[in-house]
Formats: sequence, structure tokens, C-alpha cells
Amino acid sequence: MQAKQKAELRRHLVAYSFIAPNFIGFALFTLAPMVFAFILAFLDWDGSPYNPMKFVGLENFIRLSDDSQFAAAFKNTIIYTIATVPLTLVMALVIALLLNRKMRGRDFFRTVSFFPYVASMVAVTAVWNMLFNPGMGPINQFLASIGVQNPPGWSTDKDWAMATVVLFSVWKYMGYYMIIYLAGLQGVNTELYEAANLDGCNGWQRFWNVTLPQLSPTTFFILIMLVVQCFKVYDIVYMITQGGPGTATLVMVYDIYNKAFVNSTFGLASAEAMVLFLLVLAVTLIQFGVQKKQEV
Repeated sequence: MQAKQKAELRRHLVAYSFIAPNFIGFALFTLAPMVFAFILAFLDWDGSPYNPMKFVGLENFIRLSDDSQFAAAFKNTIIYTIATVPLTLVMALVIALLLNRKMRGRDFFRTVSFFPYVASMVAVTAVWNMLFNPGMGPINQFLASIGVQNPPGWSTDKDWAMATVVLFSVWKYMGYYMIIYLAGLQGVNTELYEAANLDGCNGWQRFWNVTLPQLSPTTFFILIMLVVQCFKVYDIVYMITQGGPGTATLVMVYDIYNKAFVNSTFGLASAEAMVLFLLVLAVTLIQFGVQKKQEV
């Protein structure tokens, strides 16, 4: 009996040894900072090891309610998410449907569509800013050539800056979600298409009644991923607009960064991070609730 227990213990230790490196990394670089950020949300601290942390209770959250930067960042994050998610979803699905057909150069076009996602963020944002340069960019030069009198200022115009960030986000990430949709399309039951053809359904009817319902699990997964990605956007805003002009493209993660590492108000930044966490959690739970109702 003891020999059996020792063998079982040995098997467990071997399994834990494979899990340990990933778990230790997760605990050190993800779990511990999350717990510390939650604690900091109720403290006042400037990040200096020479200044003690001071417990302030809910004061940081009260300060956020009167913070104009936070209000602008919250609104912009919601606007960015509402604009980016459906556009990316639709574009990824359309491209996936087109590139799922047998056609010449299909693999080439799939690669081209996926390339922006794997390309360096610094490189693609530099090219994007050059293309959409208000004065010398080819986009505005083309618009001027077809008679547009005052082409948009894009990232330098407060009325167009958010649209510029949204367009870049859609272009950058639609290739990745296209690949996921392509994988989902491979699992669609072809017998359903044959039955639809026998019933005399046209292309749109086949898409609406066969393809779309069969892709609902894939769409739900992409929707969850897109929403979370949009709520935590930072790099795109930093590379294209730095949150400007003014606060036109200031989002919550960028504001959290400014509060923590520019203004050294780590307690206030952590409080905003907790608000963002609760916001993402609430939206995710709502999505899961809606999905369960649809499955019933």
C-alpha cells in the first residue's frame, strides 16, 4: 500500500513540476501585482520607498468621481469599444467568408490579411501616421484630388482622432479574428448547405439560416475577446495620439498609466484600475448571461 502511495505521489510531483514554472510566473508577475493594486486602491502612496503608505479608505474612489480626466477616459473607452467591436467583427467575418472559397491566391490573401496583426506595432503605426498625415499624407492628397476642400486632420483633429484610432484598430486586428472565423467555418456541417439548396434557399438565406447560427460559438468567443481587448487598449493610443488632442482619445488604461507613472498617484491609479476591472467583469457576465438565454 505504501509503495502504491509513493508511486502516486511521484506522479503528482512530476505533474506539479510541469505546472510550477508557469504558475510561479503567473503568481509573481500577474497575481501578486493584482492583489497589490487592489490594496493600493485604498491607500495614498507616491511610489517612494521613503514615504509610508497611508490608508485613506474610499477617498481615492471619491476623488475619481470629481476627476475630469477620469470622466473623459471612461467616456472615450466606451465610445472606442462600441465603435471598434462591431466593425472588427463584421470585417473579420466578411473577409473570412470571402477567403474560405476556392480561389486563386487564397493563401496569399490570407497571409496579407493576417500580416498587420503580427507586424511590429511601432512599424505599422509609423506607416499609418505617414499615410494619414494631414499635410503630406497620400490619403489627404487623394481626397484633395477628388475635390474635398478641407480633408480631415485625422490624429491631430479632436473630431477625427478617435475615428483614426478606431480605423487603425480594425485594420490591425481583423486579420487575427478572420483566422478564428476561418477555423469556425471548417466546422460548419456541409449537409445543412445541401438541405438548404434542396429547399431552394439563395446565398443570403444560406448565410443567415445556416452559416451564422453555426458560427455563434465562434462569434461569442470573438466578442468576449474583442470587448476585453478594447477596454484595455493602451499601445495603439500611445503610438498614434498619446491620448490627444487634449483628451479626445484618452482611454482608461492610458489614464491609469499617467496617474501612476507620470503623476505618482499610485492609489488613485489603482482605484481607477479597480473600476476598469469591475466594468470588464460586468460586461463579460452580461455577455455570458445573454449567451445562455440564447442557448435555452
